[in-house]
Amino acid sequence: MSQLTEQQNLETTTQVGWNREQMAQRCAQDIEDGSYVNLGIGIPEKVAQYVPDGREVIYHTENGLLGMGNSPSDEELDADLINAGKKAVTAIPGASYFHHGDSFAMIRGNHIDVCVLGAMQVSMRGDLANWSTGAVDAIPAVGGAMDLVAGVKTIYIITQHTTKNGAAKILPECTFPLTGQQVVNRIYSDLCVIDVTANGLVLIELAPGISFDYVQERTGVALLNGLTQKDEVANKTVNSSNKPVRSTQYKAKQ
Repeated sequence: MSQLTEQQNLETTTQVGWNREQMAQRCAQDIEDGSYVNLGIGIPEKVAQYVPDGREVIYHTENGLLGMGNSPSDEELDADLINAGKKAVTAIPGASYFHHGDSFAMIRGNHIDVCVLGAMQVSMRGDLANWSTGAVDAIPAVGGAMDLVAGVKTIYIITQHTTKNGAAKILPECTFPLTGQQVVNRIYSDLCVIDVTANGLVLIELAPGISFDYVQERTGVALLNGLTQKDEVANKTVNSSNKPVRSTQYKAKQ
C-alpha cells in the first residue's frame, strides 16, 4: 500500500460514538442551574466549557477555591492560582479561598451537589475503581476521590466504554481496588449514557449511529433497555459489527 493510499484511508476514517469533547458536552447538559460542582482530572475538566448558556454553576476544587473560572490567558496567568490537578485557573467575581481542610469539610459535609470523575472500572451496582490497578508497580493516584464519592450528592462518571485493548470497563464486580461502593449515579461513555439503578444498569441514550446490541457486546453485564421506540429506530443504522460510524450530535464549540 502506498503512503498516499494510507494517508487517504486515515483521512476517511470515521468516528465511532462520541469523542472526548462530545462526552463532556453531553454530561454538562445534565448539571442543573445553581449547582456546586467538583470536576475530576482529564475529560471531566472539559465539562465546564459546555454548561448551557443561562445556567450558573459554581466550581469547587479540593485545594481550597470555590468559584473557579476558566483557564487563564497569558495576561491573566497567576502561577499561585491552580486547581487540584495543578493546572492554572482563574477565579470568578465573588470567589472564595479557604484552607485545604475546610475544602474537605465542604465535601464530607455533603455541601457539593455534583462531582464528575473518570473511571478505570464501574460495577453493575455502581462501585467505582479509579485510582489504582492494584499492580505491585502501580502509582497510587487517589487524590480526593474517596472523599468525593462518599460526600458529594451526585456522582457522574465519564469514561471510554472499553479499554484500549477492547476489554469491558463496566463489569459485574470491579477487579481493581475500590474508590467507593455503590456511589455512581450515571455513566457517560463514548457509546451511550447509562443510569445506575436498584434494578440494574439502564441504558437511557445512545450516541448517534450506535445500537443497543453494539453497546451490550462491549459491556460486561446485561443492560436494561431504557430507550423509547423512537430512540431505537433512530439508531438502527449500525448493527453489532465493528463498522465505524460518524458522530454528528453534540458538536464541540469552536
